[in-house]
Formats: sequence, C-alpha cells, structure tokens
Amino acid sequence: MSALPPESGLRLILGSASPRRRELLAQIGLEPADIRPPDIDETPRQGELPRVYAARIAREKANAVSLGDGEVLLCADTTVALGRRIMGKPVDAAEAARFLHLLSGRRHTVITAVAVRRGDRLWTREVETAVKMKRLSNPEVNAYLATGDWQGKAGGYAIQGPAGAFIPWINGSFTGVVGLPLSETAGLLTAAGFPLYGETQ
Repeated sequence: MSALPPESGLRLILGSASPRRRELLAQIGLEPADIRPPDIDETPRQGELPRVYAARIAREKANAVSLGDGEVLLCADTTVALGRRIMGKPVDAAEAARFLHLLSGRRHTVITAVAVRRGDRLWTREVETAVKMKRLSNPEVNAYLATGDWQGKAGGYAIQGPAGAFIPWINGSFTGVVGLPLSETAGLLTAAGFPLYGETQ
C-alpha cells in the first residue's frame, strides 16, 4: 500500500499491553498517547502455518481497536515456530518446560508480524529471525522456570531476560525476537504518515 505524506499532530496508539513493546518504542523516542489492547481469539486455525498465523493475528488485532481521527494504531504478534509447529504462550510451567525441551539444541524461527492502521488503511510486515538455543540441562530448565520469566512469552522464553544465556546465535532482528522489529516498524509508521524525526533508514 502506498505511503501517506508526513502529518504533524498524529497520536500514536499502541494496541498491545506488552511492556516490552513500550520499551522498544521508547528506544526510538516514541511514547504512545494511549494503550488499547485488543481482545481477540488467538487460537491457530487447523493446519495454519506460523507466518500466516502471525500475520492474521496482527491484522485482526489492528482491526479490533476503535480509532479516532488523527490516530495511528500499532499492533504486533510474535510467534515462535519449530518447523510448522506454532509455539504460543505456555499455559503453565509444565507446558513451558515442554517447549524449552523441544527447542533445546535446535534452531527455530521467531516471527513478528506488525500492523499499522490509520483510518481504514492498513500497512503490514512480517519479520522472521532464525534463533539457535543451546542444549539445555534439566537444572538449567528448572532454574529458568523458577524465575517466572517464561510467563506470557511465546515459546516459553524471552531473549532479553535470563534465557538470553541460552541463545548463542541469531540471524535476523533482535528487536523482532523481543517483540517489535524497530526498523520495519519505523518504516510502517512513516508510510502511515506518522513523522519520525531523526529516523535513520
């Protein structure tokens, strides 16, 4: 979709309750004028591929939030994929442990889909990052679970937390793995006419 010219006075609305996304936006000098987390069903469809799923959820989030004139909405969805398997947010520590043991010693993909909406126009982008997790011992898994850091995290871990010690290698966007790929997000906001002064492309 074509870009809109920059317009001053637009208000940035973050369609996410994630404190990590707020922190990432702050890195590029952005503070949302309001936080409006959407309430949607995030259940994957039968046979849905991870990238398709992430893109669909980001779009559905963006379409579920009410916007006023002069408001630009930013939504995102982060999905961990092991092959064709979607690894969402674990419901409990036991499921988090299963996820970690599945990821142990293997490469997986983290997909963050970003959707920016202004009025009835929508700009979207999916960013994939390959991530390698080292082989984990049972004491390492148990110690990580005890931190509680796995809660609310796709795949049962967060690279910016204690689990960063488990990740020797990534290929792609670090901020995308955290939950919001900043370069691509800045590009989408710019396309929607939201001015990002001092942005480097």
